[in-house]
Amino acid sequence: MTQQSIKNKTSLHWQQVRWQCDVSQLSFETTKDVAAATSIVGQKEALEALEYSLESRAFGQNAFVRGLHGSDRMKMIAFMLQQARPQMPTKHDQCYVANFQQPDRPRLITLNAGDAKFFKRWMKKFSDFVTKDLNNRIDSSEIKSKKTTIEDKATAQIKLISGPFDQKLAKDKLVLVNYKTETGLQAVISPLYEGKPLNPQQWQELIDSGKISKKQQKQTQKNIVKYSTQLQDLAKSINNIKYTKSAETQELIENKTRQILHAETAEISKRFHTSAVQEYLNETCEDVIEQFFYPEKEQFFPHVRYNVNILVAHKKNNDCPIIVERVPSLGKLLGTIESKWGEKGPELSDHMSITAGTLLRADGGFLILDARDLLTEAGAWKILIRTLKNQLLEIVPTELAWPFSQPTLKPEPIKVNVRVILLGDSQTYYTLDNYDPDFPELFKVLADFDSEIEPDNNSFNNYAAVLARLVAEEDLLHFDKTAVAALIEHGARICSRKGRLTTNFPRIADLAREGNYLAQKQASTLISSKHISLAIARTKKRAGLASKKIQQMLSDGTINLFTSGQQVGEINGLAVIHAGPVFYGFPSRITSTVAPGRAGVINIEGRADMSGSIHTKGFQILGGLLRHLLPTAHPLTFSASIAFEQSYGGIDGDSASGAEFCCLISAITNIPISQEYAMTGAIDQHGRLQAIGGVNEKIEGFFDTCSAQGITGTQGVIIPHANAGDLMLRADVQQAIKNKQFSIHAVKYVTEALEILCGQSAGALMDGQYPADSILFKAMEKSNLYWENTNGKRE
Repeated sequence: MTQQSIKNKTSLHWQQVRWQCDVSQLSFETTKDVAAATSIVGQKEALEALEYSLESRAFGQNAFVRGLHGSDRMKMIAFMLQQARPQMPTKHDQCYVANFQQPDRPRLITLNAGDAKFFKRWMKKFSDFVTKDLNNRIDSSEIKSKKTTIEDKATAQIKLISGPFDQKLAKDKLVLVNYKTETGLQAVISPLYEGKPLNPQQWQELIDSGKISKKQQKQTQKNIVKYSTQLQDLAKSINNIKYTKSAETQELIENKTRQILHAETAEISKRFHTSAVQEYLNETCEDVIEQFFYPEKEQFFPHVRYNVNILVAHKKNNDCPIIVERVPSLGKLLGTIESKWGEKGPELSDHMSITAGTLLRADGGFLILDARDLLTEAGAWKILIRTLKNQLLEIVPTELAWPFSQPTLKPEPIKVNVRVILLGDSQTYYTLDNYDPDFPELFKVLADFDSEIEPDNNSFNNYAAVLARLVAEEDLLHFDKTAVAALIEHGARICSRKGRLTTNFPRIADLAREGNYLAQKQASTLISSKHISLAIARTKKRAGLASKKIQQMLSDGTINLFTSGQQVGEINGLAVIHAGPVFYGFPSRITSTVAPGRAGVINIEGRADMSGSIHTKGFQILGGLLRHLLPTAHPLTFSASIAFEQSYGGIDGDSASGAEFCCLISAITNIPISQEYAMTGAIDQHGRLQAIGGVNEKIEGFFDTCSAQGITGTQGVIIPHANAGDLMLRADVQQAIKNKQFSIHAVKYVTEALEILCGQSAGALMDGQYPADSILFKAMEKSNLYWENTNGKRE
């Protein structure tokens, strides 16, 4: 096949290098005629998977959503959930109250949805009663009467046992007298004289005056000693009577108080039929008695002690809570326990210090999290997995690294049932799947959102619906059908795959917003294709400084590269750089030299540790292809080197392996390569040219270089045939191809590329031989010559 015929066979028509959306296929004039999108479009399988996760009640059916793009993806999932309106059979309010027996372990009370606020009101009413009315109720006439009865009974008992003793004393002229001492009243037996009790001083004066004889004195002292022993026994009996009276009085008051308190809480018990509430109310009544009659602190504050801390309260309906947590820190997920300080430093917090986190607020519903954000928060992933696995939430303080020893609460764990929707990329998914054994058991549903959809009428309408929603949400100008078509075409450009459109709508939306800005600047009433085209150009220009610098250096000769003429062992390869989502292509000169030797093919980048693993693999495949196409009877014995000239950074990817092979064959055969062409494409070991990425940017990069150095009309780019359907070239490149000023050649085999580059037939192997004067025939001859030279056999 002649050079011209292979060029004609592989050359692409100008209509093949850019897919265009037929405006006439669009069933609307502007986005004003289109209903705004209310769900994620074009993702039937992923939506079915997500729907199963939402509706299934089975354990572990949490969902990992993979593939959604943009910062609004959490909002999109939440919106979809709100539209679906999932229902839950039961919801519960969760409260913490004081635990009087173990103050560091607040008691959990779970109530039906909507009941927590009423429970709190009832307990406030109870605290009001304890503060204002309880004392008056206790000090009632009934209690006073019963207290008097107990006291009268005790007085009668005392008289009953003390009367005979008093009579005995009187008979012996003695009397029982109470004297005040430092320790209180003390009963003392005193002598009587003329019917009056005498103190020790008065008694001594009578003795000294002779009014009391020694016999009387001796007898009196003997009687006092005798009766003092009896008095001790009598005092014990009287004290027992007084203690019994006091105990009966206290029991009376406590029982009456308990009766009053239980009567006051009876309505609460009737209103809330849970064992936890009944137990708490009983303990509260006992605690009031304890605080009233046996206080440990000077002051008692019922409104603080019996207050109810509502962590989560729901409305009385079946709607599920849908929570989006954008900062999934440990404290945000679990909740917190606020620190409490006193005059002497940190003190034990009370039950009112506990706050709920998103795991509890999402109980019975859905919690939407970003996987990458979650994994960057210390301890957050571990706590999430533990909570999902045990279905128990333990709220712990987040100040675990506090430098002082601080008392902490240990609230009663809360039973939770939350469905987590985790958003992430493929790398995060596979990392979790490989390294966390709990992940596949807890996230059994994978909702895989495709990054591409087919370019059919349904997809076109979906694009328009997304734009209509953007208009409604952000108050933009409406888009006419040409603007929608331009954005659809750019969606095909972003995707760069035949017959596919991107679903990266956030990126499309950014262009739409800039198109709106430009339209408003021009005082337009509608956004048209010219505004979108300008927005695309502006976006690329803003991030194009690096590409601009490279093109300047190519134009002024700082970087050596030729777009005309012929060179042996030199070829224009193609590479890409990117700034954010925007990619740029540029040519890169590849050179090769060959000489007799045994070093084989040397990858200079590899020797310099500048070659990535994929590029190194491609280079090894090049060696395999060389052996396949040059089946000599002896080993290939030559020393060859291949390098990317004036490249000072790392190189990776195998898209240059086809160009490297052609460059090496040129160096072996001494056949020049046309510098009017650039080439991209990966090779396999049998010479097939395989698809590569960034094909549009690479072609445009070489076109820009040719334009800067001068269009000759015979310049072009060689690409893999597999990439032909992926082309979405700029309009100016397409126009140049239409005007026969530039060409694109899509080849299936590297030998076809050799023929275009070298202007000679590559040759086909027949019975171990290539046709004479073919490129590969000359390569075989040169290989034999290198063998002879290397082994010293040349005559």
